[in-house]
Amino acid sequence: MAAPARVDVDHIRAKHYSSPPCRDGSWTADRPGETIGAAHPTGPALGNQGPDQGYVLKLAKRFTDDLVLRPGEHAADALEGACAVALRRASLYGRGPIAPDLRLALSVWGFLGDAPDDLVDYRRPLFAELHHTTIHYFGVRTIADLVPEDTLRMTPDAVASAHAKDWKGPLGL
Repeated sequence: MAAPARVDVDHIRAKHYSSPPCRDGSWTADRPGETIGAAHPTGPALGNQGPDQGYVLKLAKRFTDDLVLRPGEHAADALEGACAVALRRASLYGRGPIAPDLRLALSVWGFLGDAPDDLVDYRRPLFAELHHTTIHYFGVRTIADLVPEDTLRMTPDAVASAHAKDWKGPLGL
């Protein structure tokens, strides 16, 4: 990058810093957070690791107008829970979230169509005030963990079809 005209450029003057030609020894993963060669840690409150997870928030905004909510349900709560499920699905494939992940998550909980009353009764306490993630983080994790891995590996259309037959099937109930 060229220097501005006011900066004195003296080619004879020595550099302020020069890197050493090589480094003795090789790099090793010896920090506590390194998981190279080992599986990612799992357990309560650890979530599901994956790349570019913040993108799910941009994707979620696209579904706001498609949500079918009952009285007392809020779009922010539905999307918060669906984002957790979508991120879990994306992490199973080792990639960032995509729109079909969210569509599957919203379908399995019945937010993209007319949900049966017993499903609404089941999901209402789970999703209540969920958008306050600083308070309800474990609630978000519970929703993500309630969807079985077999369901997460299905296509969104297959989940919607299974949900239409019996909503308990895709949730493993």
